[in-house]
Amino acid sequence: MADQRDVAGQLLELAREDLAATKALNEAEGVSASKGGFNAQQAVEKALKAVLAGRGEDFPFTHDIALLIELCEEQGFQLPDDLREADRLTPYAAALRYGMGDPAAVSSDEAMK
Repeated sequence: MADQRDVAGQLLELAREDLAATKALNEAEGVSASKGGFNAQQAVEKALKAVLAGRGEDFPFTHDIALLIELCEEQGFQLPDDLREADRLTPYAAALRYGMGDPAAVSSDEAMK
């Protein structure tokens, strides 16, 4: 079984792939913002979970970015200021993928920040 540092490395690699997918989807013609938003949400989620794993902490199986930010801060991790509003991506994890909710809540450009 992989230790937490191995898990952190794997999660960071997956987050990089999700970020690359976000960039590609945002540049693609005919692709809705929800597709890029989902991958942006996944990139942030996995990066935050990597922070927790890298510190040897267990993390919940959740898509709730606000909760993950809170857990990171509880562990004393100083998050970048531009991550403060990343919880706006949480709806892309499920509701917006299935056409529920307001896809204009976060623009493609905002998702890339």
